[in-house]
Amino acid sequence: MLKLSGQYEYSIDGKNRLFITTKLRSMIDAKVFGGDFLLVLCPNGIVGLYPEKCFDRLVAEAAAKIPAPDDAVDFQRMMYALSSPVEFDNQGRILISDKLRKRANLGSQVTVVGVRDHIEIWNTADWDRYEAEKWPAFEKQIVNAWHELLVKDSQETEIIPNNPEE
Repeated sequence: MLKLSGQYEYSIDGKNRLFITTKLRSMIDAKVFGGDFLLVLCPNGIVGLYPEKCFDRLVAEAAAKIPAPDDAVDFQRMMYALSSPVEFDNQGRILISDKLRKRANLGSQVTVVGVRDHIEIWNTADWDRYEAEKWPAFEKQIVNAWHELLVKDSQETEIIPNNPEE
């Protein structure tokens, strides 16, 4: 399973190129996830960078959940139409088209975020707002998760009482 994580701030240069950190790129095994990548306009104007096999799985699973065949065809048509293959250059940069930058409101400052099986490219101001908005709920979720793990661990750990006779 792919586990991309972290957030990194970069600039899109004057030729619309964006560096994707080696930390993220090195996590993607081309033999397992494919060597090709697609840029995808995702909901809320976020740009997703998907390894080919992760993208294909996403499209197949999402289309399979759409009950009407015509709607599934429309979904696939839009997903493939709104995605474009990209290649990394020798410096680890990808080219982002003007059209995609406009649709995603990407200025020159972006935040690149690892999100399990894909990379998201956010306008930095939008990412900062999103992170601030979601932080309180996330904080509660992580505290609850830690608590559940502690309870589970304490139930699984056998406590041996001190024996004063030893």
